[in-house]
Amino acid sequence: MQSLRPFSFVAFLALATALALAAPARAQLFETKAKEAFMIDADTGTILYSKNADEPIPPASLAKLMTMEVLFNALKSGRYKLDDTFAVSENAWRNGGAGSGGSTMFAALKSNIRIEDLVQAIAVQSANDGCIIVAEGMAGTEENFAQLMTDRARELGLTKSVFKNSTGLPADGEVVTARELVDLSMHIWREYPEYYKYFAEKDFTWNKITQRNRNPLLNMDIGADGLKTGYTKESGYAIVGSISRDGRRIFAALSGMASDRERSEESRKLLDWGMRSFQKTELFGDGEVVTAASVYGGAKSTVPLKAKGPISVLVPITNRDRLTARVVYDGPIMAPVEEGTQIGTLRISVGDTLSQETPLYAAETIGVGTLQQRAMDAAGELLIGWLR
Repeated sequence: MQSLRPFSFVAFLALATALALAAPARAQLFETKAKEAFMIDADTGTILYSKNADEPIPPASLAKLMTMEVLFNALKSGRYKLDDTFAVSENAWRNGGAGSGGSTMFAALKSNIRIEDLVQAIAVQSANDGCIIVAEGMAGTEENFAQLMTDRARELGLTKSVFKNSTGLPADGEVVTARELVDLSMHIWREYPEYYKYFAEKDFTWNKITQRNRNPLLNMDIGADGLKTGYTKESGYAIVGSISRDGRRIFAALSGMASDRERSEESRKLLDWGMRSFQKTELFGDGEVVTAASVYGGAKSTVPLKAKGPISVLVPITNRDRLTARVVYDGPIMAPVEEGTQIGTLRISVGDTLSQETPLYAAETIGVGTLQQRAMDAAGELLIGWLR
């Protein structure tokens, strides 16, 4: 018998913290002057805020986060050590040094600088010369290194980011997104804890010149320990920040602000709001069934679904009614169904923001049903198809 076409099936899940009849969509729980912004809770993966998060934007100095990731990855693999040195070329000295008018560590021409010092200069001083020195030391030319940056971005699942240089200075076709900057920053924090610490250093001295960290969040006593600021005329003022407080950590990226002061205020307000305005709630325990999906032609008409581990989410403290959830899957599912097969996804939203997606798997095996069961399912599908 010819297989009947599966149809798109959406099952709505009622939660204790959600209303049976959700209110009409309203504005987000928080507003920011940033043109693009994205914030996420590092532990649960809950998206706390999103505004034009996937809009391509010039990276400015935030591109240096990818420069650092490529270098950190090489250090972790053992290709380089912190005590290894790179030479300061005339190109790095001329286009990234004091005469260039940009951020610099004042590296001396034809000198050799330890990798650890270059890391500190880039993390604290946002040193353009330091980035070019790293790029040339690792890949011969900055152009070659920029290709390494883009290739590495793809390996990390950053599908929209494109890099043309190691510094983030304006270049045609060089773009990032707020979401991918946050994803990159979380990756650096998780994979390179021994190097992430450099982003929190308050100052760094090189060539007898001491410079303060350009990240304003570090001086606000809000638990900030990273990461980078950026500015170009095209991008406006931008920042990627992270704070850790009360056993929680959140990351945020903001871009398109009008001034250094606005960047400081908006990033502080967003991160502080993200830390104060949400409460962690366990929706389902480890192994707990979330819902059931319809099975076509099976020994049972439904299969229970569960996640791999508990499902926790951050719920707005003062707007709990804004939390909604639904389970989405293509169904009914064709029998047989093997236990552990991914069937659908639990999508949790806070207001207008899709906050969290969790894969759901078959909690048991459902075999093929009897001829009578399959005939009844076929009749049901024919009726539903006709009504559709």
